[in-house]
Amino acid sequence: MSAAIAPIAAAEPPTRLEKKPVKFSNLLLGAGLNLFEVTTLGQPLEVVKTTMAANRGDGFTTALGRIWGRGGVLGFYQGLIPWAWIEASTKGAVLLFVASEAEYYARNAGLGEFGGGIFGGVTGGVAQAYATMGFCTCMKTVEITKHKMSATGQKAPGTWATFMDIYRREGIRGINKGVNAVAIRQMTNWGSRFGLSRLAEQGIRDATGKKNGEKLSPIEKILASAIGGGLSAWNQPIEVIRVEMQSKKEDPNRPKKMTVGNTFKYIYQSNGIKGLYRGVTPRIGLGVWQTVCMVACKLLFQ
Repeated sequence: MSAAIAPIAAAEPPTRLEKKPVKFSNLLLGAGLNLFEVTTLGQPLEVVKTTMAANRGDGFTTALGRIWGRGGVLGFYQGLIPWAWIEASTKGAVLLFVASEAEYYARNAGLGEFGGGIFGGVTGGVAQAYATMGFCTCMKTVEITKHKMSATGQKAPGTWATFMDIYRREGIRGINKGVNAVAIRQMTNWGSRFGLSRLAEQGIRDATGKKNGEKLSPIEKILASAIGGGLSAWNQPIEVIRVEMQSKKEDPNRPKKMTVGNTFKYIYQSNGIKGLYRGVTPRIGLGVWQTVCMVACKLLFQ
């Protein structure tokens, strides 16, 4: 009697990713989530982070006191309207759309979840930086300049009057000052966030026994997003360089024509390694909050 031969299971064909259609409602969702993020915790954390990066001798509590002295609670929302709202709404539409498309094509080309997430985040970050960030960072500088003039008793011009003055004096380059540093920050920042979030998702699947492709629970998705957002603060030196390039402070040792390279050298010589990471604590908090809003909440509401 011949032995029974166990049937050999056929290998499952590789699952092809389904391309989701581009919906106007998704773009509105991205813009809305970013407006929610920046209007709640986002802008206060941004103000603290930027204040510490610009005043590198300040500790966390000193920075809080400096901001409070600018106007109490409202000091933590300086620059929210209009520049932060403009940046948030355009970032939600541009970044989410481009990152999603880039990740889809990268995954279908053979990259895994981690690599596809990094590629999508990098591509989306660069697109958003050059498409909208120049204008938005100019608006931020306008608001800071107005505050400094008011503090000295001078009558500050309106936002758009100052914007047009910068354009007349310095042209497109003036409006986009520091945009290359912004692009480097955005590509490393969002590449890290998307990639590390995907890596954290895989770790959670391994720990909980979930198979690839099996959906995570909302809490697990939020946890993975928070891990990715917090760890993406490794590139804080680029953010400090960006703040320094766009600041208006007077220092004879400061390079006259600032580039990413000579600004890095100036900060390192003035404040050392600690100066390059000044403001990293609120940046971690901001990264967690932004990523939870952009990644987790988007999936929860779809």
